[in-house]
Amino acid sequence: MTRLHLVRHGRAAAGWGSHLDPGLDDVGRTQAEAMAQALAPNGPLPLLVSPMRRTRETAAALERQWRVAARIEPRVGEIPSPVEDLAARAHWLSRVMPCGWAELDPSLQRWRDDVIFALAAISEDTVVVSHFVAINVAVGAALDDPRVTCFRPDYCSRTMLEVSDGKLILVERGSEAATEVL
Repeated sequence: MTRLHLVRHGRAAAGWGSHLDPGLDDVGRTQAEAMAQALAPNGPLPLLVSPMRRTRETAAALERQWRVAARIEPRVGEIPSPVEDLAARAHWLSRVMPCGWAELDPSLQRWRDDVIFALAAISEDTVVVSHFVAINVAVGAALDDPRVTCFRPDYCSRTMLEVSDGKLILVERGSEAATEVL
């Protein structure tokens, strides 16, 4: 059985509605270092990251710790917004978060399926640094929960899943917080 450590990126320097691709702020960098120290005994493991700067900067702490390079996997990226205007993007996300996947546009359902497929295809223990909604996709798939948001992973929290026969199985949810995702 393959074990996946899904890590939410550290706190970003800007919110989803104010910057397209922010890096980490000072708190986020400290969170990433603490996460790397906590995961260090489990590795070195392969690292997958979304293309976004905040996930790459979060994974950099593990790259230094384990002396491995992360591989970018676009399918574990953040939920794609149909709007480019930052304020409209934040408003759109606030409307999507309380929904069920069946209520959303088919393109978002395909994105969800791609996240699940990418994770279920991993064949060796791996750390995946990703995003709030993508981690919710994985947990929702493991629990057969149709909601977009089924829990609130905190920054740099680690959610553990296992992959067995192409299915995701929840082992442990990461720490939760009332994190503002916009």
